[in-house]
Amino acid sequence: MKNIRPYVLAETNWKSIKDEPFKVAVLPWGATEAHNYHLPYATDNMQAEGISIAAAKIAWEKKAKVIVLPTIPFGVNTGQMDVTLCMNMNPSTQYAILRDVVQVLDGHHINKLVIVNSHGGNNFKQMIRELSIEYPNVFVCSINWWQIIETAQYFDEPGDHAGEMETSLMMYLKPDLVLPLTEAGDGKAKSFKIEGLKKGWATAQRKWTDVSKDTGVGNPKMATKEKGEIFFKVVVKIIADFFEELHHTKLSDMYE
Repeated sequence: MKNIRPYVLAETNWKSIKDEPFKVAVLPWGATEAHNYHLPYATDNMQAEGISIAAAKIAWEKKAKVIVLPTIPFGVNTGQMDVTLCMNMNPSTQYAILRDVVQVLDGHHINKLVIVNSHGGNNFKQMIRELSIEYPNVFVCSINWWQIIETAQYFDEPGDHAGEMETSLMMYLKPDLVLPLTEAGDGKAKSFKIEGLKKGWATAQRKWTDVSKDTGVGNPKMATKEKGEIFFKVVVKIIADFFEELHHTKLSDMYE
């Protein structure tokens, strides 16, 4: 019993939760994809889940009724279909899954959902807009955890994918699954030639194997466990505060 965390749905039981007045559900959402040569395919899932559970623990200890749902392990990887076993879930499929989750929460009067997103290819904004029409009593929001704070404050070259930031974080969260950095590629990546796409005011999908030889975008060589731990704890504290504040805020009083 000591190992059962009451704020983690996968671990707890109906005896414990059937009368628990949960107010905030947390849905970690990641991807299953290559992360350079040295990080596991489930990197995004492990990060989303680790951050969600650690933040929920802090919020729970402050009496916020938060429950972390099982992680959705597949993301939008349409630009990586030629990378071995990069698993793609189309946005339309994601919406169907998200809608079903919200339907369950609505039926059990849990009217706040936070998606903790860990994959740059996932974008829930338009899905949230559509859900707000069908389920107006459920407040849905999403967090891209890596955008909460300026990563350059904590890393020399944070990187975009499997670089110093993600590698450091995995060295802290799952060190046994990180290969030695001597095995990692340098993460060199090409950018679009067209100016608007390069600057970001025009958007398009990248074909990953044309962009990066090792699937990484960003040099991981300066990553350390210590950097990962510091960054993780700062991000988790901010998200925990968000969970707690959301718990206490009435949907009828969301604006000031």
